[in-house]
Formats: sequence, structure tokens, C-alpha cells
Amino acid sequence: MIDESAKAHLHERHRDAREQFVKKLEGLSEYDVRRPMSRTGTNLLGLVKHLTLYEAAYFGHVFGRPYPEQPVPTLDGGFRNRDFMWVTEHESRGDVMAAYQRACLHADGTIESLPIDAAGHVSWWRSDVSLFTVLVHMLLETSQHLGHADIIREAIDGAVGANAARPNTTEEADWATHRAMIEVAARHAAKIVP
Repeated sequence: MIDESAKAHLHERHRDAREQFVKKLEGLSEYDVRRPMSRTGTNLLGLVKHLTLYEAAYFGHVFGRPYPEQPVPTLDGGFRNRDFMWVTEHESRGDVMAAYQRACLHADGTIESLPIDAAGHVSWWRSDVSLFTVLVHMLLETSQHLGHADIIREAIDGAVGANAARPNTTEEADWATHRAMIEVAARHAAKIVP
């Protein structure tokens, strides 16, 4: 049986993932939080904007608690995810981060006020759902993008893990040795001559 202790645990893990995600942007320049880091343009501030939309839609629209800031697309017809994965030069970093915090507070209100088996409807899934299902979905969504943020942050300045601080030179040397060991193992497994 799924009970309120399961809800509390999932909510705590979700809050933790959100907090870790926000830390991935700490100490970075305006350019670094916005710059495209993949072929598809994935960037840190764009991921924050994406998660803002998802927090607002899944914990607002789905449970009949519309997010007060409009417009929030419902993610069905005509929605293009890539439109919400980047930030224009006219959107300030502070505004994007504050919007995420507000969406999370609205989502927390939904989570805290409803029982774990509360019914909702995800129109873009064409499915009725429970709060449990949406909470698990959003924990996975946030964690997936936290993984993306980990890789992006490491590519930008070498910072790894939960601590966004730049690694020291000893750590850098250790990581370089570790990476070289993995490269040798990969070459040997693929029978590539060094």
C-alpha cells in the first residue's frame, strides 16, 4: 500500500533533486549558464525553464490547481519542448530562477494539500493519474535533467558532484589518471592498438 510516508519520502527526494539542480548554476557566468552545450542546444538555464514549465503543468493543470502565472502551456497539441529549453537575451537569469522557485512552491502546495492517491488527469497522456504517479514522474524528470546538468557543468569548468565548486589541482590530477585508465581499458576491449 502506498501511504503518506511514501509521499513524504518522494517529496523529500524531489526537493533534494531541485536543490542540487539549482546549485549546478552557482558561480557560473551569464554566458556559461546560457550557452548551448550539445548539438540540440542543451544549456543549464534552459533546463531550469523547462523544469519550471513541468512543475507548473504537472502539479497545477493536472490536479485542477492552475498555476497563477500565465501562460503555461498544457503540453498537448502544438507544444514544442525545444521552445522551452532555452532562454532569450531578454529573459534575465534572476527572473528565470525566481520563476522556478515560484513554480516549485506552487507544486509543493499541491503535493502537501492532496493525499497520495488524489486523482488528476494528464491531458497530453490522455490518462487519469494519481498524485503518486505524477510525483514519481517529476522526480525522474528532475533527476534526469540533474544528470544532464552534471555533465554540462563538468564540461564548462570541471566541477563535479553535489559540490559546484571548481575542483582543486590534486583532484584534477586524480581525475586525469582515472580517465586515462578508462581510455586504456576501452581501447583494449575494442582491440584498438595504442
